[in-house]
Amino acid sequence: MKQLFDQVSDACSQQLTKTYSTSFSTAVRMLAPSIRQDIYNIYGYVRLADEIVDSFLDYDQYELLTRLKIETTEAIANRISLNPVLNAFQHTVNRYNMPVQLIHDFLKSMETDLEKKVYASKEEYDQYIYGSADVVGLMCLHVFVKGDTVRFNELKHAAMRLGSAFQKVNFLRDFKADFEILGRVYFPGTDFGKLNDCDKKDIIAEIRSDLEEGFGGIRKLPLEAKLGVYVAYRYYRALLSKLDRVASADLKRSRIRVPSYRKLTLFARCYFDHKLNLI
Repeated sequence: MKQLFDQVSDACSQQLTKTYSTSFSTAVRMLAPSIRQDIYNIYGYVRLADEIVDSFLDYDQYELLTRLKIETTEAIANRISLNPVLNAFQHTVNRYNMPVQLIHDFLKSMETDLEKKVYASKEEYDQYIYGSADVVGLMCLHVFVKGDTVRFNELKHAAMRLGSAFQKVNFLRDFKADFEILGRVYFPGTDFGKLNDCDKKDIIAEIRSDLEEGFGGIRKLPLEAKLGVYVAYRYYRALLSKLDRVASADLKRSRIRVPSYRKLTLFARCYFDHKLNLI
């Protein structure tokens, strides 16, 4: 029976999420059980593509990504894949009837990572952010609203802004590694060696604006999703505050992190905010 393989597929996506991101997996655990696995499935697929373009440097990345594109299309159409992560993902895509264009746009940005190292214009940068982050927020939103088109359209803009904010925080946090290992600088008009505190302040102001608009959407989310998304929001807000406090030179020397004890305190406060209806 395929049911057993589906269970194994779900477990693979869940384990992949927990292994690659303890912070995000904590946020996912705050979601209602009815939607939790679907977010694991989305993250597992996104991480699979991300690893191809970021980590598999000794392999033919174009071939691997092309194969993933083909297998993704086949998995969604056939409602099965022998790749457990793809099998779990197609389940979620088909369950919520997600537009396949979201997946195409995501994979297009992943392909861009193999072709482009520097973003000269804001238009290029925004297009990459849309495909790599905004559409992931929209995939998750399809799960959160459980097919409610009216609610989806109401929250769509906020979900995209929140996805943008999370991605941009990641870019700042990984500024050193992205340049030294992958040769990438995402922020348009920014030179790795010349990033100064003024440039950093402008970037952080942009991210804060994204977070503010995203938070407005969190407050309108269904109860099943609200706490989990709020936890992710508070974590990224805390990480952004820490990035704001360090000098730009420090971003070029090390990866900035939120300490584990600070995460535990933050997650506890989120829980009490939720219980007291403060979100």
